[in-house]
Amino acid sequence: VGERGLSTPTTADHTANPTIVAHYTDWQRSRRLMKYAGGVFADAGLDLDRLREHCQQTGSVVGFDGTRSIDNGELLSLDVDILIPAAMGGAITKASVEQVNARLVVEAANSPVTPEADEILERRGVTVVPDILANAGGVTVSYFEWVQNLQQFHWSLEKVNTELEQRMVAAWQRVHQRHQDDHITLRTAAYVEAIDKVAAATRLRF
Repeated sequence: VGERGLSTPTTADHTANPTIVAHYTDWQRSRRLMKYAGGVFADAGLDLDRLREHCQQTGSVVGFDGTRSIDNGELLSLDVDILIPAAMGGAITKASVEQVNARLVVEAANSPVTPEADEILERRGVTVVPDILANAGGVTVSYFEWVQNLQQFHWSLEKVNTELEQRMVAAWQRVHQRHQDDHITLRTAAYVEAIDKVAAATRLRF
């Protein structure tokens, strides 16, 4: 995110807090992880490759060497730079939002921040990258699958990743530019961009 225009430090220098082990497996500086079967914390950082193996063997992140267990409440309140609710909707509510200490929240799940909590985060100056942008990669790749089926032509993994990166980066740049130009939140900017695209397509059809 930092490399694409948002003035927020990258995870190379700061701590990230994804909330499900299935995502962000290359972020080696992650120190806290939550999964449906529990959560773990390690000051020294987590070896995510070994943690993935542990999950495959045990079905949980709990009990991983060098960690202690944490619950959902403690997870939100940890002193991290980036919080990534990536598992369930409604994870951050009006009742729990004051526990959030992160400066950047990235919605990798669908609607993990409720509207009431979103307003509070905005007032506190916390940047929220909305789900409509942050977790759109899966839906985009589903579209690629549809295109391949129509064409009866198989894409290589390299092509899929290249096409995905181009579209996600372009979407981020458009949304971030709108955010800056109109002085609106990233969520509102993403909605405006989406509505503009639908309106433009409707005008062409009619």
